[in-house]
Amino acid sequence: MKTLELMGTSALALLMAIAPATAQITSVGASEGQVNIVAWAGYIERGETDASFDWVTDFEAASGCKVNVKTANTSDEMVALMNEGGFDLVTASGDASLRLIAGKRVQPINIDLIPSWSTVDDRLKNAPWYVVDGVHYGVPYMWGPNVLMYNTEAFKGTPPTSWNVVFEEMTLPDGMSNKGRVQAYDGPIHIADAAQYLMAHKPELGITSPYELNEAQYAAALEMLRVQRTLVGRYWHDAFIQMDDFKNEGVVASGSWPFQVNLLQSEGFPVASVIPEEGATGWADTTMLHADAANPNCAYKWIEHSLASNLQSDLAVWFGANPSVPAACTDGRGMLDAAGCTANGMDDFNKIRFWTTPVSKCAQGECVPYYRWVSDYIGVIGGR
Repeated sequence: MKTLELMGTSALALLMAIAPATAQITSVGASEGQVNIVAWAGYIERGETDASFDWVTDFEAASGCKVNVKTANTSDEMVALMNEGGFDLVTASGDASLRLIAGKRVQPINIDLIPSWSTVDDRLKNAPWYVVDGVHYGVPYMWGPNVLMYNTEAFKGTPPTSWNVVFEEMTLPDGMSNKGRVQAYDGPIHIADAAQYLMAHKPELGITSPYELNEAQYAAALEMLRVQRTLVGRYWHDAFIQMDDFKNEGVVASGSWPFQVNLLQSEGFPVASVIPEEGATGWADTTMLHADAANPNCAYKWIEHSLASNLQSDLAVWFGANPSVPAACTDGRGMLDAAGCTANGMDDFNKIRFWTTPVSKCAQGECVPYYRWVSDYIGVIGGR
């Protein structure tokens, strides 16, 4: 099979239809004793960062499955780890999930073995970033926007209204230049953020999706990123290093995740976040099962546990994201309530352009595929 970077999802679906994929698991048996998970920072907590947030300890006691977590900082790192093997599950974003499916690194999920499947948000049950030709290659976990995090003192209490504070050189409200004081994400998918900015500010380019760029649109996005390169003090991919940079290295604005915003605010640091007028890209993460998982029974038990509304509720509060189980907003089993869901953007689903893997065949004909994004973004960061 060709890799997904070279084909459209429709071509991938056709190949899957020729050789129908089915779930390998037909029943959940005795626990193997452990489950090995690749996850984003903050996604699987056992009370070590904050004792109030622990959705691992009780699961281990009830299931007999010890949870081992390998934190990944980028989607490319997740794909590389799943290619290496040795893991059972991964919490993959949309810019990784289709690559994992095309590379046959994950297997279909038997949703009949997930009792809580019926509680999943209907907007996510057949999302194109993990469902191919009607086959579910995972179960939704959490979703949210990539926000603009900013230092409230540098902005004098007035939230920025545009992403221009990280894309164009300017004097900030504190009277100092933004040069050397902003960051950008150290991952090729950040090209989509530049494309989204151009959608608003250069409509003549005709960009309709930040993940489907023809050669001219792609070149414009790269040029925007080269301008940004002159402003960036350091690119980030580690959430905790980014937080340290805001606290100790003079960084005052960057694209970020609600997770960092929440932790910094809990420490009393003067930061806030906003979704600027141009909108935001975002992530909808899926728990996916490795094709060669050594612990499938524990994996299925974790997947079911991951949909518990109290876990979804507490994780949404912890990460500042949105649950994949709407009941988590209202059933009172966790820390989240309806107001919290509204604040986290539960009603903004249709305003977010979720990460997905760029492919060559797209709505406008030919688009620049992901492998080009990888090599060219490395060049941008390197000053080329």
